[in-house]
Amino acid sequence: MPKPRSCSFCGREFPQGFGLMYVKNDGTILWYCSSKCRKSSLHLRRDSRKLKWTAYYGKKEKGRG
Repeated sequence: MPKPRSCSFCGREFPQGFGLMYVKNDGTILWYCSSKCRKSSLHLRRDSRKLKWTAYYGKKEKGRG
């Protein structure tokens, strides 16, 4: 049974075979559930911790006080 992936921007899980995979030049793989998440992250440079519709809303970044 394939395990579901989680979106790198909003945190929503989506089944294998759906979504978009983006590979950065340093080899980091980012998975996006929709074009809305991809555009918000890559083109618009939005912070997912400041958007209420994401699972990361209000969370503190690890390693920072």
